Amino acid sequence: LGAPSADSGSPGAAPPAVVTVTGLLTGAEGPGRDADGALDLDLLVVPDASQLDVEAGALLAESLPDGARLVLAGDPAALWSVGPGRVFADLLAARVCPQVASRLPDPGPLGELVSGVGIGELGQVEAPGKEIVIVPVRDAGEAVHRTVQLVADSVPRAIGVPAEETQVITPGHGGAAGTRALNAALKERLNPGPGRFGGFDPGDRVVHSPAPGRVLPGRVVKADADGLHLSCAGETVVVPRDRVEGSVRHGWALTAHQALGGRWPAVVVVLPGDAVQALSRPWIYTAFGRAARHLSVVHGVEQALPRAVAEVPAKPRTTRLPVLLTPQVPVAG
Repeated sequence: LGAPSADSGSPGAAPPAVVTVTGLLTGAEGPGRDADGALDLDLLVVPDASQLDVEAGALLAESLPDGARLVLAGDPAALWSVGPGRVFADLLAARVCPQVASRLPDPGPLGELVSGVGIGELGQVEAPGKEIVIVPVRDAGEAVHRTVQLVADSVPRAIGVPAEETQVITPGHGGAAGTRALNAALKERLNPGPGRFGGFDPGDRVVHSPAPGRVLPGRVVKADADGLHLSCAGETVVVPRDRVEGSVRHGWALTAHQALGGRWPAVVVVLPGDAVQALSRPWIYTAFGRAARHLSVVHGVEQALPRAVAEVPAKPRTTRLPVLLTPQVPVAG
């Protein structure tokens, strides 16, 4: 989530460090704290700031030293944080600090589609290069079957994106076409094995959640007495045996919240019939926006998809932050 920048104004200074918000606040990553207990930095840049919940936002603000600069960057149309609050949206609405609108739509059919969803329009988009493919399905069983077919065969063959660079996104973990069912089917096709270590085998694609709201994609390397050894972004992570069940899931299929902050060459969004209640404009915008080159939509919700884009905004959240920020806004005249 976070990217604190080291002082790079002097010759030979180290390049800015990129760390997580959790690691920065706990002291496990980043520059540490000064004698007064404040973070030892002059500038803190937080991308994907819409994912900051109230607690993380408050801790960040309290931890900054006097005179430090805080830059929050994010997409206001994307899903809000998993935790309570809507810090980024409240700050934007209050207009208590300078704002710069800098996002340019991605080029091509995918950029046109996602930009339209962001303003509540799901229009017909020409995709001559098969950048967008709609796959109608009748039920959840067919949705799982077609998803596996797309990831393992159709997308690699027709688009040239291998299975390991294709991400499946679905609304929830449960149900006949949730992440659990999809991951089981994808594992059986892509990396079958007995799952001797808590259901995992070497080569399995996983996501590790070392802290609430933090998701690290990776792969299983091995398992031994120390725990489950993962490779996450080129780094080795060892998850103790007693924490595997609660912090590691298979990662061929994710929820949109788990996928936030990531982009993949190809994405398969699965919308089974029982997903209707979970659909909203921010969910669809976030899920569709994870695709860089190709998007397949396994579509079983019929008119619920355009209706959600046009009529279902983010669920309202009640927070005190707008009230607290109001006195900070200068009164004209």
